[in-house]
Amino acid sequence: MFFRPHCLALTLLAPLTGCDALELARPENVAEFPAPDRSMPMGESGSIDPFPNEDAREARGEAKAIMDLANISEGMTVADIGAGEGYYTVRLGTRVGEGGRVLAQDINGEALARLGQRVERERLENTFIKLGEVDDPQLPTDSFDRIFLVHVYSEVTEPYAFMWRMWPALAQGGQIIIVEYDRPTNAGGIPPTLLFCEMDAIGYRLVEFVERPDLRSYFTRFERGQNRSEPDQINVCSNS
Repeated sequence: MFFRPHCLALTLLAPLTGCDALELARPENVAEFPAPDRSMPMGESGSIDPFPNEDAREARGEAKAIMDLANISEGMTVADIGAGEGYYTVRLGTRVGEGGRVLAQDINGEALARLGQRVERERLENTFIKLGEVDDPQLPTDSFDRIFLVHVYSEVTEPYAFMWRMWPALAQGGQIIIVEYDRPTNAGGIPPTLLFCEMDAIGYRLVEFVERPDLRSYFTRFERGQNRSEPDQINVCSNS
């Protein structure tokens, strides 16, 4: 379930580039799920805007703006998927307070090791870290008021399996917060219409969509719908 940073046995996993991801076979345990219609970033020099560093993100107030939109308050339990080195993780930890919990998840063990050191250094006693998988967030069931995927969803190579397996992790009334660039998938983003379609195909319901030009991104909020689709009944959304 949850692990303290200094207790986590890390498996070091190198992050995949878009080219590497395209060359790898799909994981065996996603055979029942359809493959997405995605063109992943090819990484040509200058083809994708560089991702802003933490100082630049903080200068434009990104985390506060997104946490405000997501109605994050003290006492909440929140997951930060694709946490990296913790820009959102540490701010969520402060925001939810001593009565709340934050789980930082990533598939990159090296990034999680650095984040663990940061959590220890900043003494965030309410913050935990966990290694995930490319097709499964590995989250405990019935646990989270909010699950954050900030500039992460577009990098998920198995979105149907990944988001289907995320469904049980939401607590009653819980919501998934997805922030993305409105760009083609081969340019490091995802068009909103494609995101809406993929989430709807699984059974999620769009609650809110907000464009934030000041953050060069858009904000979305999803809840579970009445029913989760069976894996073999998921219709692939067209990326065109």
